[in-house]
Parts: sequence; structure tokens; C-alpha cells
Amino acid sequence: MPSTAANRRRMIAAMILTYMMFGILLNSVGTVILQAIQGFGISKNEASVLEAFKDLPIAVVSFLTAALMPRLGYRRAMMLGLSIVGVACALMPVLSSFWMTKVLFIATGASFALAKVSVYSSIGLLTEGKQAHASLTSIIEGWFMVGVLAGYWVFAWFINPQSPGDPVWLHVYWLLAALAAAIVILLASSRMDESAARDGHAAGESFLDMFRLIAQPLVAAFLVSAFLYVLIEQSVGTWLPTFNREILHLPTKMSVQAASIFAVSLALGRLAAGVALRRVPWHWLLSVCVIAMAMLVLLALPLARDVQPHEDMNWMRAPLAAYVFPLIGLFMAPIYPAINSVVLSSLPKSRHAAMTGLIVVFSALGGTTGSFITGQLFARIGGGTAFYLSLLPMALLLLAIAMLKRQSGRAEREVAAT
Repeated sequence: MPSTAANRRRMIAAMILTYMMFGILLNSVGTVILQAIQGFGISKNEASVLEAFKDLPIAVVSFLTAALMPRLGYRRAMMLGLSIVGVACALMPVLSSFWMTKVLFIATGASFALAKVSVYSSIGLLTEGKQAHASLTSIIEGWFMVGVLAGYWVFAWFINPQSPGDPVWLHVYWLLAALAAAIVILLASSRMDESAARDGHAAGESFLDMFRLIAQPLVAAFLVSAFLYVLIEQSVGTWLPTFNREILHLPTKMSVQAASIFAVSLALGRLAAGVALRRVPWHWLLSVCVIAMAMLVLLALPLARDVQPHEDMNWMRAPLAAYVFPLIGLFMAPIYPAINSVVLSSLPKSRHAAMTGLIVVFSALGGTTGSFITGQLFARIGGGTAFYLSLLPMALLLLAIAMLKRQSGRAEREVAAT
């Protein structure tokens, strides 16, 4: 192994905590959109751009820096990203404005680009073999969703239920700034052998390697799959709190908390996928999951029709759709880590940073597209109809998974023949 057992455990713990931190921040967009509408007095159309302020820096920074990351060092890159986002969090309650919210998400996106490329590339350095790679990938992605879940409840805890627009909710960012500082200290005390990631290529050649990867049919099939998956996940996750508030008529605090069911479903699904993928072929599991997602949309959204508001709304009186629709996360969960592992474990470790850069770029573009389109549809045709339209990218994702399976099988045969 590339490091001692103790260092390996410490490094994996630091990677998990880093991912949880960004899970909280990245998926707070839906909550922040709701709070910005109520607290800063902005429209839904204005709020819908927040996803782009988060995702476009992810895409740009990943594209520009992924090939250079092995030279900076994965551990140092994680520390740099956490330091940037920690400072941005500390400024949020001080400057308390919508423009600072945009700055925060720019910093979060840029920092996550550094962190994700580093974490995904480090998985290959800390594991041996495809099964171990897939297992650790699913575990880390599972803990990312635990961070998302924690974020819903942490943010809701700071919201004043009597006055949802009260800026007291911004005090949550003091807690997040302290968490970022603690993880930086843990990373500073960790060690990892990164020599296998340095292939000796010049920086320009490493950068061009990202373009060479796109030309590979396997990578192209993966990028289509990743784009479609993230488009679906972010369109649901970002706008679910607003759906709960405006369509299901839940109180603001309860709308945020109810959205955590989606995060619980994703976390449980990804942790379980680490076990299931050892026994079930990945393409069969993912195909069944996409079909189940579509069926759940067709089952849950009719339950949201004609829901009437109640002054004494609580968990016992909440409409069934508030519990059923977020369960779509159980079936979404295995898709993203599985397709990531398929493509990464098929490439040499020296190309993992460049490949992860492409993963992050296309994931960010998918997230921005999904959130923006869903936000516009929410404003024009209503939340229920907007979520029905997610069936189209689900159908395309099913075709993309079949294409990815075909190309991965072809790549395995080519390797076996050499």
C-alpha cells in the first residue's frame, strides 16, 4: 500500500470530512434560495442563478487546474480549498447580502473543484483493484450525502420559525467556518504517498490529456451519463424545499427539514450500493434504478395535487407526497459513484486527475442546467409540472447507461487482447 495503515485511515477520514463539508455547502443552494426569496426579497428568476454561481466556477477551475493538481499535491489542494471556503463562510454573516451569497457560492464552487479532483484522484492511491476502488468511492459519496442531510437540519436549526426571513439564519456560517478550519488541521497532520500520480509529463501535455480523454468512446459515453444524472439530481435537490413550501404548503422550517428525506435516501442508497455492486453487475443495477425513479415520479407527483394549506401543519398532517417523492434518492444513489468508478478504474492512476477534471466539469454543467431549467419552469408552469419533465432526462440516462456498458465492454476486450 502507498502509505501506512494509520496514515491511510487518517487520510480517508480527512477526505470523508472534506466531502461532508462540501456536501453541506453545495446542497444548501435550495435552502439559501428559499431564504433569499424571503429575507432578501428577490424573485425566483433572480434566485435561480445561484446554482450557476456555484457550478460554473466548479467547471472552470476543474478544467484549468485538474491536470496541474498532481504537482500541487492532492492533500495541499484540499487544504487550499477548505481555507478559501472557510474565509467566505466567515464573511457571510458580516456582509449579509445577496451579492455576498453569490460570492460565497463562487468560492464554494472553486474550492470544491480543488477538493473533488483531489479526493477522487486520491482514492486510486489508497486502493488496489476495481472492487476496492468502487467500494471506497461509494462510501465517500455516501458520507457526502450524510453531509447534505446534516446541512438541511443545521440550516433549519438557525431559521427563526416566527420570522423565516430573519437574518439570524446567517449565523450558521460561523459554525461552518470553524468546521473548515478543523478539517484543515486534520489534513495538515496527515500524510499520503502521491508519487504514483506524477507521471512526469509537462504541464501543457497533462492539460492536453483531458482533450485526448474526451476522444475515447468510453469517456464520451461516461460524460453523457454524468451530465444527465447530475441534471436530474440537482433539479430535484435544489428546488425540493421550494416545492415543499409552495406546492405542499409546508412551513418554511419544515420545508427545509422535509427535504432532508431526499438526502437520507441518497446516503442510504450510496452506502448500500457499496455492498450491492460486489454482487450485482453495475449496468443491471443502474438500469433498474432509473426505471424505478421514473415510476416513483409517476406515483408521487399526483399525490401533490390539490393539497390545501393548514395553519397547524405538522409532521402528522403533512401530505403523503412530502414523504414519498424524496424517496427517489434511494434509486438515484448508486448511479453517480458507479459510473465514476467504471471509468476511473479503467484508466492508469496518472490520468485520474485529468479524468476527474472532466467529471467535475460535466457534472457542474449538468447541475447548472438542471437547476436553471427547473427554476424557470417553476416560475412559469408550476412545481408539479416542472418535476414531471424530469422523465425526459431519465429516459436519456437509461440509453446513456446502455452506451456506457457497451463501450466499457469493448475497452475490456481491447485490454485483454493486448
